Amino acid sequence: MAYDLLVIGAGSGGVRAARMAATYGAKVAIVEEYRVGGTCVIRGCVPKKLFVYASRFSDLFDLAPSFGWTVDARFDWPTLVANKDKEIARLERAYVAALEKPGVEIIRDRAVLTGSNAIRLEKAGTTLEAKHILVATGGHPFIPDIPGAKLGITSNEAFHLEKLPHSILIEGGGYIAAEFATIFAGLGVATTIVYRGDCMLRGFDQDIREGLDAGLVERGIRIIYQTNVVSLRKDGENVCVTFGDGVEAPFGAVMFATGRRANTAGLGLEKAGVELHSDGSIRVDAYSQSSNPAIYAVGDVTGRAALTPVAIREGAAFAETVFNANPTAVDHSMIPTAVFAEPEVGVVGLTETEAMTHGDIDVFIARFRPMKNTLSDKTGRMLMKLITQKDGGRVLGVHILGPDAGEIVQMAAIPMAMKASKADFDRAIALHPSAAEELVTFKAPSYTYRAGVKQG
Repeated sequence: MAYDLLVIGAGSGGVRAARMAATYGAKVAIVEEYRVGGTCVIRGCVPKKLFVYASRFSDLFDLAPSFGWTVDARFDWPTLVANKDKEIARLERAYVAALEKPGVEIIRDRAVLTGSNAIRLEKAGTTLEAKHILVATGGHPFIPDIPGAKLGITSNEAFHLEKLPHSILIEGGGYIAAEFATIFAGLGVATTIVYRGDCMLRGFDQDIREGLDAGLVERGIRIIYQTNVVSLRKDGENVCVTFGDGVEAPFGAVMFATGRRANTAGLGLEKAGVELHSDGSIRVDAYSQSSNPAIYAVGDVTGRAALTPVAIREGAAFAETVFNANPTAVDHSMIPTAVFAEPEVGVVGLTETEAMTHGDIDVFIARFRPMKNTLSDKTGRMLMKLITQKDGGRVLGVHILGPDAGEIVQMAAIPMAMKASKADFDRAIALHPSAAEELVTFKAPSYTYRAGVKQG
């Protein structure tokens, strides 16, 4: 075989796997048809959070007078886009350098599987062979099959708009919808969310869901529940939306935040005998091996947990397993996650609904105004929620809504991964004044569940 490993896709998971495999002495090539860095770096987490930072300045300007500041601020969209592009280009160069240092060959082409151990490069028209192939092609935004769908945009295009629309409708109820609603509203765009459910962030703890919805509305975002977009048509400079209930309304732009799908179409996976799930993602075992023993897959393309740190961990585990004789499986049971909306969400562990099925639990909740808002007339509340086994037992879930929620939850995830108990949290001395101190100063539960019944 010409190579020990061929990686298809130079996103976070593929890059980590390629780097580590090369470090372990493997001859590695990575094939990427777009840009090195993948969704997260190029048109996902990184540019999105930069845009979130930009959108939060309007909140700080609102608070400034209560601290004695007078602010005369103006926003320029092209400047933000240009600076974002500059940073993304820098990160891409860093990813390329990190691959080249251990000797990974970077091939700018589209790869299609032609068998268990071979791929065809579409542009070059050549075939490469390897002992192992790793598919790390990530995912793409899902666009509903409705009339006029091409008039809408996705998160991909949102990073490259020539100018901000005067208004925007965002369809969806997950991370992307909440985050881009935060971005556009904070930059002065009249923002509306339409969601087929009755509360954002399905699958999150109910208190977090309700708190986020309230916070978005307080920020001036309109939310339309229990309907969806059934068609789009051009209406002068606007896009006219027809909703499922028959109502029509014009918007400056329409964005689909209706989920993502695995990038598996046209890869030749069927010819290679690689089994897929019904949603098109690759079926893999605990060691990321597909139904074809020579072909592995990591990251979003597997449909496990579509988060960059998970893809990185899976890529590293693959390299350990295959090239370092150290079989390593990734534990997906304790994954912290954040939604960089306004208010921000950070969670790790079980929701209240999930935890109550695991035995007797105690639930601790604190709601309070963030300290930076106390000199102003802002009324938004921060939420800190701790779910534990009864009587000081193991911490099962931490759920935070408010400033720096993601940063706090990352730290909480460490003791939780060590199976820390409520008693362990209680032994920590509080850092005052801080929001995070609430996690170590809870005394009595707000309420409990005993034999599945809520009490108190």
